Amino acid sequence: MNLERNQLTISVEQQSEQNDSQKSYNKREYSYSSFVRSFTLPDSADHSQIDASYTDGILRIDIAKRDEAKAVRRQIEIK
Repeated sequence: MNLERNQLTISVEQQSEQNDSQKSYNKREYSYSSFVRSFTLPDSADHSQIDASYTDGILRIDIAKRDEAKAVRRQIEIK
C-alpha cells in the first residue's frame, strides 16, 4: 500500500513456480498475477490512522475520520 497526497494505491504481485519431477519427465509451470487499484481519499480521512489486514483472502482497510470531520449528532423534536 502506498499513500501519496490523497491517493491511496494498493498493489499485489504474485509469482509462483511448480515443479513435477516425480514422474519419468519434468514439467514446470509458471504463473504470474498482479493487481493495482487506486482510491482518492476524502479530505476528512485521517492519513495517520490507516490500518490494513489480509485474512482468508479478504483485504480489509480501515481509514479513520479526523475528529473535526465527524458529524455532530442531535435530535430534532417535531411538534
